[in-house]
Amino acid sequence: MANTKSAAKRARQNVVRTAQNTRIISTLKTKQKNFRAAVREGKKEAIHAAMVALSSCLDKAAKRGVIHKNSADRKKSALSKSICCLGN
Repeated sequence: MANTKSAAKRARQNVVRTAQNTRIISTLKTKQKNFRAAVREGKKEAIHAAMVALSSCLDKAAKRGVIHKNSADRKKSALSKSICCLGN
């Protein structure tokens, strides 16, 4: 229980921001799952579309502070490497 008005406001803000961050992280996980599925299928168009969507989502999450910028960059690098290893 908050003792001051400002503490009560911070508690309300934390609830809203936690919900937003959870939504963003859930979206990231879903897009990662879609990318891995596209890689397993081996369809180039699907892989490219999933890569673009996931890269954009990672950048937005990093910009908003949900994940660290280096973490987003590291994950995008791993995505690129996984595509390069497919050949063709």
